[in-house]
Amino acid sequence: MDDYSENGIGALRLTRRSFIKGCTMAAAALGLSESMIPRLVSAATSPQRPPVVWLHFQECTGCSESLLRASHPDLGRLIFDLISLDYHETVMAAAGYQAEENLKNTIDKYDGKFLCVVEGAIPTKDGGVYCKIGGRTAMDILAEVAPRSAAVIAIGSCASFGGIQAAAPNPTGAVGVRDLVHGKPIINIPGCPPNPISFLGTVLHYLTWKKLPVTDNLGRPLFAYGRKIHDHCERRAHFDEGRFVEQFGDEGHRQGYCLYKVGCKGPATFSNCPAVRFNDVDQWPVSAGHGCCGCTEPGFWDTMTPFEERLPEVTIPLGQGTVSTAASVGRTVMAVTAGAIGVHAAAGVVRRVTKGTAKKDEIREE
Repeated sequence: MDDYSENGIGALRLTRRSFIKGCTMAAAALGLSESMIPRLVSAATSPQRPPVVWLHFQECTGCSESLLRASHPDLGRLIFDLISLDYHETVMAAAGYQAEENLKNTIDKYDGKFLCVVEGAIPTKDGGVYCKIGGRTAMDILAEVAPRSAAVIAIGSCASFGGIQAAAPNPTGAVGVRDLVHGKPIINIPGCPPNPISFLGTVLHYLTWKKLPVTDNLGRPLFAYGRKIHDHCERRAHFDEGRFVEQFGDEGHRQGYCLYKVGCKGPATFSNCPAVRFNDVDQWPVSAGHGCCGCTEPGFWDTMTPFEERLPEVTIPLGQGTVSTAASVGRTVMAVTAGAIGVHAAAGVVRRVTKGTAKKDEIREE
């Protein structure tokens, strides 16, 4: 059977091959063995698709776009096959009063059973007048919908932490979902935009085990945000050996050296970008030659800028068994994290020095 199912939003069809591939990718992202894939498939093919209300507030719709445009497999269609998308301002056919009626009918019919996905920050200044839909503020809509949901998924850095709208001086008082919603399970899928696999993995986990994945202290699922980009970056070996790009376009840049000195924020950013890449061509910003800008971290729009200047106080190796403290350029960012990274880098050098000393001792003994 080539066609797996038909989506409720238009005549979208997903091949079984893409369906299985998508489930396999999600299982890998979740850190599950192959033996668990049938269980994910079983949950994904259940006729009882969870109803979803997808709210849009202060955002660029980039998170929805990254889902809709993902292919090989077609993750957008897969995700929309897994859920019953009853309200989504970007893709639904209804508009105006009909759209608002759909929202009301959904939360009444599935009270306490639907998933609420929020895309975009919520402005709170001046009563929230800086974002209004159907005559109501984003604050009012969220206050009505979120408490009646089974759980809330904040997709993107805007919904998670306030996003660019919250950059100083934050003129609209933009905040993330967790600043306003309490007493409900909430999970953050930050990124600008986040990788579709991180969202798919969260949805499949919820469908399979009827609960949200384990999260860190910022509400991010550990399967996607449990490691620093720096720790599994393909350029890490160059960092450890003291090989750095000094300026864009130099010989080190052409050789694929570490981008730390030209602003990469990987040492202070938690995400699975190096392992789960974008755009179906096995790419992410660092592999394309630009440093990570830290978009999965709260406040990155203030704390990680200027994006082309390096994090201060990070102890970097220079090769030959020596270390040097990077010059403080730009704002002080995540001092505790940066210090920990410095210790890690220094420890790597110490290990190499120790190993070299041990070899010399063996030669002397011979």
